[in-house]
Amino acid sequence: MSPELLTVVMFGGLLAGLFMGHPLPFVLGGVAVIAAFLGPGFGAFGIIVNRIYGGVMDNYVLVAIPLFILMARFLNDSGVTDRMFETLRLALGRVRGGLTLAVVVVSVLLAATTGIVGASITVMGMIALRPMLEYGYQKELSVGTVMASGTLGILIPPSIMLVLMASYSPLSVGELFAGSLVPGLLLGLAYAVYVVITCLLRPDWGPPVAESELQDISRGEIAGRLLRHVLPPIGLILGVLGALFTGVATATEASAIGAFLAFVMMVGYGQFTPRRFMVSLLETGKVTAMVLWVIVGATAFTGVFNIGGGMRMVQELLIGADLSPAVLIFVMLAIVFLLGMFLDWTGIVLLSFPIMLPVIEAMELDPLWFVVMMAVMLQTSFLTPPFGYALFYLKGVAPPEVGTLHLYRGIVPFVLIILGMIGLMALFPGIVTWLPEQLFG
Repeated sequence: MSPELLTVVMFGGLLAGLFMGHPLPFVLGGVAVIAAFLGPGFGAFGIIVNRIYGGVMDNYVLVAIPLFILMARFLNDSGVTDRMFETLRLALGRVRGGLTLAVVVVSVLLAATTGIVGASITVMGMIALRPMLEYGYQKELSVGTVMASGTLGILIPPSIMLVLMASYSPLSVGELFAGSLVPGLLLGLAYAVYVVITCLLRPDWGPPVAESELQDISRGEIAGRLLRHVLPPIGLILGVLGALFTGVATATEASAIGAFLAFVMMVGYGQFTPRRFMVSLLETGKVTAMVLWVIVGATAFTGVFNIGGGMRMVQELLIGADLSPAVLIFVMLAIVFLLGMFLDWTGIVLLSFPIMLPVIEAMELDPLWFVVMMAVMLQTSFLTPPFGYALFYLKGVAPPEVGTLHLYRGIVPFVLIILGMIGLMALFPGIVTWLPEQLFG
């Protein structure tokens, strides 16, 4: 089978399996097995097994993934999210659009402490969406803010996506964490600015909290709540990132530090019970197994694609097209954007990295700059239909009056903001490279 035909068969089979509703890891693995028989032959299976063992099972960096997930579960079970939102709701209650601003701030803190998009969107949907609607907030603005802010969990470190990206690239976890921190915070700031400007232009879209409710609590009490409920998560963030950026700990060790501090917070808030502890461990195991199954399936898929010559064919096609670096990057990011409509970030990373990163190196471009831009683009994979996971997460917990069209219309301005941020990073690479240069030389 020629590389061209192998490419059509494998990616056509991938799309067909996904549209039939089969889970991504089994579609990837199944297509790999079929393509191996049709193309490279039975000998490819031994190579695939070696790739899975050496690239997945023997990869020390990937140990950080279950530990960061466990940290997220402990924080979720500690009730810290509810307390942070309620505190910020009261602190920003007099500001137009204050509830949406509170959603953005809490989501940024959740992104830096949990990193699990589904959990962030579901929790914020349950505790924030109904109050916003009850106060008269516009539905599209409310749902769009919850979904877009929730996706920051895969960009702002510590992030399991960045850990996975580092393990499949020449970059370290510390470099990726440092490179994505500023873009992630700027993206959260851009969401906040959009909310403020929108509510200034359309005051009826984000009315303030009733003054009668705010009179029942003093400013001193609000300040005390900020210290009790917002400061500890910030301390957790500084503990994890500080240990990593200063070189005190590796990514795996920093994830263990984060899991321990999150456990201490759960105990400190009085939420620890043996049953809750066991549930956290079980849920961590489920999410970790899902991520690793995708890694195994994608490793088999890219292994067969590489052995059959498809990967070299695509790379030569991109390099031989004689495109300028700017156009080439635009094409690759556009491909990532389109893939995001059908695949989750795990599959996109594992399928695109083996093809795109060698092209970036051949063009002598900065891989850190490109990978972080790709990480920002992957925010859209949660928001764009038909398979935007954020849409399904929020629809599952949204009140009945929130329809699917509200969700679709709500994400449009935030997808445009994400694309605008990528354009800004393309024009000013220092947004990505400045912090890593300061920390790692």
